[in-house]
Formats: sequence, structure tokens, C-alpha cells
Amino acid sequence: MTFKLGPRAAGYRLTAFDQTGSTNVEAMLSARAGERGPMWFVTTEQTAGRGRRLRPWVAPRGNLASSILEVIDVAPALAATLGFAAGLALEQALRKLSIEAALRMAGSDGLNFSLKWPNDVLAGRSKLAGILLEAEAMVGGGLAVVVGIGTNVVAAPEGTPTPATSLKALGIDISAEELFAALSDGWAEFREVWDDGRGFGEIRRLWLERAAGLGQAVAIKSGSTLIEGIFDTIDEQGCMIVRTSDGNLVPITAGDVYFGSVSSAGAV
Repeated sequence: MTFKLGPRAAGYRLTAFDQTGSTNVEAMLSARAGERGPMWFVTTEQTAGRGRRLRPWVAPRGNLASSILEVIDVAPALAATLGFAAGLALEQALRKLSIEAALRMAGSDGLNFSLKWPNDVLAGRSKLAGILLEAEAMVGGGLAVVVGIGTNVVAAPEGTPTPATSLKALGIDISAEELFAALSDGWAEFREVWDDGRGFGEIRRLWLERAAGLGQAVAIKSGSTLIEGIFDTIDEQGCMIVRTSDGNLVPITAGDVYFGSVSSAGAV
């Protein structure tokens, strides 16, 4: 199969690679060369990708590595909330395709997917996909925003902080190309809702409906700092709000989230 945009992704363009080091790098290099997007950069084999905190994100042949580039006139803090729209787009695509796969296998239900703050898509408690945003101010004006979305289609890494899984391991037999078409449609839909940040209130509402661990105990590790409490909500800036045992509401801007207590989650 070849990569194609979905029918709702009118106005978007696509660059596909047989193999590349990183679709995020390719996207940002294109922005520096004058590309303003919106353009997708996709491959089924990524050899030098990275996730948050410079962790490696290698996509073996058959997985989906995809990045969307847009040059927009918004503040970096507001652009960061695009990650929540990306999570919604991917969750919708996965839910649609899993239902179709279940029907093909004479089943009746798809799998349950959820969104883990700040940037993961889960199947059950296992990580299925990760999202990485990068931004850079352009010399001619505007902010180049690259949203990288990596999904484990046929294989998942081992030994990760959060257990990982793949669509194949879950019994969902689809290709990276099929997933990308559905993802590009979902992105077009939720990017329109986001509307350069003006629609983040609605994105926030929809994201919270799909949030993993909402109202439950969480532990957040950021460097040497550990915070425990109840995942209360996300605020208007996309920060996780944790209600601690003394009743304080603590905004979390970054960190690794573990469900349950620190000791039971293995965060220490």
C-alpha cells in the first residue's frame, strides 16, 4: 500500500519516505527551508526518532511514524495545547479502525483506548502511541509547529517505563497506511476545532472524556521531585491539576505520570 491522505484532509499535503531517521526532523528542516504547511511527513520505518526527554523512539518496519507541520501565528505556550488535539485525532482513528477490524473478525466491539497526560495513547494500561511537539520561531515570522505521532502498529518496544503494546498484539490487523488515512482525517477535524487555540476549551472537554486515570491516584516524577495525589483535571493551559492529600491543587507542567502510588508504580 501507499500513503494517502484521508478524504477530510483537503488542503493538506503529504511527503512519504520509505525510511527516514525522524519525521519530526524532516518536518522542521522543511520549515527552515521555507515550507509553511500544512504538510504531513510519514514513514513506516524510522531509525532515529525521539520522544520526550530525548528518549529514543524507533519505529521498525510496519509501524507508523508521522509528523504534521504547520507555521502559525500563536504563542508557544498556546501551540503546546495542539498535543491534546493530536491525541483526540489518533484516539478517534484507532477506535474507528478497531471496530472495523472487530467486525471483520465477527466480533461486535472495538477496543477501549484512552489518553494519558500529557502525550500518550493507551490501550488498557499499555502505551500504544506517543506524541511529541516541537516548535521554532521562523526568521520570516510565525511559529513552526511540528506534532510528531508515533504508533506501534506491528511491534512495541520492551523495557519501557510504561509497558507498551502494538495493534498487532491486540489483534487489530491493519496497516500503517490505513491508520494514517484515518489519522489525517481526525487531525483535520480536531485541528479545526482547536482553531489556533480559540477552541481549546472544547478540545479540553473532549480530552477529559477520554482521560486515563481521571479522579484516581497518580504519582508524578519530574527530575528528583515526586508529587502524589488525585488527578483532578487539566486546566486552560493544559497543565495536569493534582489534588494532594492536604487539599491543595498543584499544577503540573511536565513529568512522568504513574497510576497509583509512587511505590506501587515503580516511580522510585
